Amino acid sequence: MDLTVLWFWIVAFMFVGYFVLDGFDFGVGMSLPFLGKDETDRRVLINTIGPVWDLNETWVIVAGASLFAAFPEWYATLFSGFYLALLLILLALIARGVSFEYRHQRPESRWKKWFDGMIVVGSAVPALLWGVAFANIVQGVPLDADHNYTGTLFDLLNPYALLGGVTTLLLFFTHGVVFASLKTEGELRERARRLAARSGLITIVVAALFLLWTGLAFGTFWFWILAVAAAVALIGGWLANRRGAEGIAFTLLAVTVAAAVLSLFAALFPDVMPASNDPANSLTIVNASSTTYTLTVMSWVAVVFLPLVLLYQGWTYWVFRKRVTRASIEAAAH
Repeated sequence: MDLTVLWFWIVAFMFVGYFVLDGFDFGVGMSLPFLGKDETDRRVLINTIGPVWDLNETWVIVAGASLFAAFPEWYATLFSGFYLALLLILLALIARGVSFEYRHQRPESRWKKWFDGMIVVGSAVPALLWGVAFANIVQGVPLDADHNYTGTLFDLLNPYALLGGVTTLLLFFTHGVVFASLKTEGELRERARRLAARSGLITIVVAALFLLWTGLAFGTFWFWILAVAAAVALIGGWLANRRGAEGIAFTLLAVTVAAAVLSLFAALFPDVMPASNDPANSLTIVNASSTTYTLTVMSWVAVVFLPLVLLYQGWTYWVFRKRVTRASIEAAAH
């Protein structure tokens, strides 16, 4: 396999890891106003992702670093053209991380309410804007001959991209609520399961519209295969949740996110940044990539370290596999 093709799909894998793992973190954060009936409920929800959210978030750093090293032209165009959207994502992630650490530092309800609001916003903004960004990448944006983005932030907020953003927002929300039902017990678990059933129906409709629009406009053979896989997994996850099989539902929703992200990369390939104004200005895996020597070195580094990262991630989830209960939260408060 050509190294440029290999690294295109390695970058895709990195973003799959990020959206699958940090996606349910976003969903749990957004669920606080719907599932957190009191302070104990909110602490239970936050504690379900407390041991893993920062590890999940590091996937975006690895994905960005891989993008920078393997496709520097793509990285430069993306981060310069989308810098306002990416800045908003970064500020939201900072606000969310700060809130996780600071909300318990003082006992006042107003203090906790303020940081809970920051968690919700810090989860919803990235969930929306990542979808907007990737939809724009697939659709193409105006680029000049030097591959510089010539549009504005408002050009990125077009109907197709906004539909992509709403799709990721709803998908991550449902993914996170299912995770909450998997990691909690009692009444909170049942509320999460019912909420996932309602949000899942809306997600199925919106995601179907987005994938259909993408397929009709930019679809390839492999896009349709992956899009159908995502649709089947999403419906299967919804049905499993209705039966109370949270583990199966969560696994199928993870497959949904993975297949959906891969389908967008399949629709994009072999371009990495299509130019909507002039195809000659498009960035491809060929004119955006690093040298063969750089990609070769990176490949050996990935062979050594990627399995170690995956093993550590798996071990972390195994250690923190138990459900979080109200009793454990109340006992820790004394």
